[in-house]
Amino acid sequence: MHPHITGKTRIYGLIGDPLKSARSPMLLNRLFAEAQTDAVCIPLEVGTQALAEFVKGARALRNLDGLLVTMPHKQTMLEVVDILHPSARQVGAINVVRCDKDGRWEGAVFDGLGCVLGMQRQGVSVLGKSVLLVGAGGSGRAIAFAVAAAGAYSLTISDLDPHRAADLAQSAGKEGSCNVHAGPPDPEGHDIVINATPLGMNPDDPMPVEAERLTPAMVVVDIITRSEPTALLLAAQARGCKTLDGEPMHLGQALLALDFLGFKNIERRYSTGL
Repeated sequence: MHPHITGKTRIYGLIGDPLKSARSPMLLNRLFAEAQTDAVCIPLEVGTQALAEFVKGARALRNLDGLLVTMPHKQTMLEVVDILHPSARQVGAINVVRCDKDGRWEGAVFDGLGCVLGMQRQGVSVLGKSVLLVGAGGSGRAIAFAVAAAGAYSLTISDLDPHRAADLAQSAGKEGSCNVHAGPPDPEGHDIVINATPLGMNPDDPMPVEAERLTPAMVVVDIITRSEPTALLLAAQARGCKTLDGEPMHLGQALLALDFLGFKNIERRYSTGL
């Protein structure tokens, strides 16, 4: 039961398929409750073929203020919204939609910025650092732009598809003065290693990098969110590395999304560590 939901409660939805392991509704509802905000986030499982029909119905809801977007809709939503935030235009994906009172939908993406913010909140800055990013897919693409813009000295992008890594390196290299290039998933010579691949979600997955080449001075970030540390994080911890899982990025994304959706007080409260 949710006794505090009334006819005035503003609704935010998370759309994707599947959503059984989705954690965003739980996180946002906790933030809403702590801030005593009359809002609720609910999961809305929408299949690929049903997106157009869902959007048509959702646009008729006058108490729907926003949507969080996860797979498989991050790219498809680009064709649905009325306005693209610069972040969505740059990355080519959307993970949050603001439903304005005038009926227009604006889409943005905070995967990469959320990763950088989450790292900063844990005392890890990319400024002046050499970063290895493994994975040039949706999240990896967003992280590459954010890391380059945040002042990293160099960024090596590695992917199973070398052409995808090279294309992303060329695009992200236009951000700031960061030296961005494609390369192998070799941690040697890097200050920060970020795994933006799905490798580690399953127990029998291969390592995204050679763990024996990690050194204690490195920070290892695995954006996978799960109850137990991934094999990469366990191996990094055994070698004395500082490690971060996907939770800081998840919270960073949520804070930036809430700010975009108009919840300035929530974002400021958590940005100051309160």
